[in-house]
Amino acid sequence: MANTYSQIYMHIVFAVHDRECLIKDEWQEDLFRYITGACKNRNHYVYAINGMPDHVHLLIGMNPSESVSQLVQSIKSQSSKWVNDHYLHGNFHWQSGFGAFSYSRSLLPHVVKYIANQQEHHKRLPFHDELVSILDKAGVEYNENYIMKGFV
Repeated sequence: MANTYSQIYMHIVFAVHDRECLIKDEWQEDLFRYITGACKNRNHYVYAINGMPDHVHLLIGMNPSESVSQLVQSIKSQSSKWVNDHYLHGNFHWQSGFGAFSYSRSLLPHVVKYIANQQEHHKRLPFHDELVSILDKAGVEYNENYIMKGFV
C-alpha cells in the first residue's frame, strides 16, 4: 500500500489441541522454519519464534494489510497441514483461539529474549500459568473456562 507507514509488533501464542505435547524435538526447527516462511510469504517479518512441545510463540512485525486473526488462522491452517503431511499423518490440530499482544519497539529485545528462553522458564512454569501471566500483565480479561480450549 503506497503511503502507508506502520510499526506493529505482535507477540502471538497458540497451542496444540488439548495442549498435547506433539511437537517433537526432531522436527520442531523445521516447523518453526515453515511458520516463518508462511509469515514471510504474507509480508510479515518474524523477529523470534520458539516454543515447547505443546505451544508456539512468535514475535512478528505485522504488515497492516492483514488482520492478526487472518494471519493466525492462515499460519495455523497451513502449519497443521504441513505437520500432518510430513510427521503426524492427520493427528495434529491447533487449539482454537490464540493470544496476541502488542509491544512497542523499545520492548522488542525483551520479548525476543523471553521467546528465546522458552525451554528454560518452562522448567518451572506450565503453559497455562505462562498464558495467564501474560494475560494478567497485559490487562486482558479472560474466562478461565475458555483458555485455549477446542481446535480449529
